[in-house]
Amino acid sequence: MKDIFQYLLSSIIPLIIVFIVVYGIIKKVKVYEVFVEGAKDGIKICVKIFPSLLAILIGIRIFRDSKMLEYLINFLNPLVYRMGIPPEVMPLILIKPLSGSGALGIFTDIIKQYGPDTVIGLIASIIMGSTETIFYTLTVYYGSVKVKKIRHTLLAAITADIVAILMAVTLVNL
Repeated sequence: MKDIFQYLLSSIIPLIIVFIVVYGIIKKVKVYEVFVEGAKDGIKICVKIFPSLLAILIGIRIFRDSKMLEYLINFLNPLVYRMGIPPEVMPLILIKPLSGSGALGIFTDIIKQYGPDTVIGLIASIIMGSTETIFYTLTVYYGSVKVKKIRHTLLAAITADIVAILMAVTLVNL
């Protein structure tokens, strides 16, 4: 039974592709031509968002390499200590809004050092699952449609991240 389930699980994506192609043929859609047009549109979007994406990636790299991250963590440690946030998760909290891959690297280090079932590991896990790479997401989505004024999106996203962080600390400490 386990082998059948594993086989079905590993073939789900090919089955979805076959379903889409068969459905397109039934509806008399030129599947290949539509696919090629979609790929062309995808390339156009990639070209449009590349400058914004490159700028955010360079900014993140400068932020990390200039040791500003360390200075910011040291500056914020007294405040977060009073809020019950372990200082060990501060690098994750500060990098996650900027870079998902950077946050994943920091998260991996936290889990290796403190373990997944510790207070620090649990808080880090909840933060990884409940917060967003705000600046990356804004860059990609708004950059692809050339929106320059993000209005209240940034404030709402940062507020949601702060609430998620505080809830992670609260839930783990319960």
